[in-house]
Amino acid sequence: MTEILSDDEADRALLSGWVRHDKVIRREVELPSFPKAIEVVDRVAVLAEAADHHPDIDIRWRTLTFHLSTHSAGGLTKKDFALAKQINETLDGL
Repeated sequence: MTEILSDDEADRALLSGWVRHDKVIRREVELPSFPKAIEVVDRVAVLAEAADHHPDIDIRWRTLTFHLSTHSAGGLTKKDFALAKQINETLDGL
C-alpha cells in the first residue's frame, strides 16, 4: 500500500497553484473557453489512466477544479503530488 504523507510532508510537497484541505489537494483554474477546458480534461484523463490515479474534476463552464487524494490509502500520498505536477505541466503548456 502507498504510504500516507504527514501534514508537514504534504505541506512541503505542495505545488504552485494548489491548496491543501486536510486529506485533499485542490487546484482551480480558469481557461479561456469551454472547449479549452475540455481539452485540458482530456489531456489529464490520459495522464490519470497512465498513472492509474484519477482526480475528481469539477467542470463549470471554463473553470476546472481538480481534487486529488489517494482514497485507497485514506489520505495524501506521493501519487497525488506526482499527478498534480503533471497537471501543472499540462496547464503550463497551453
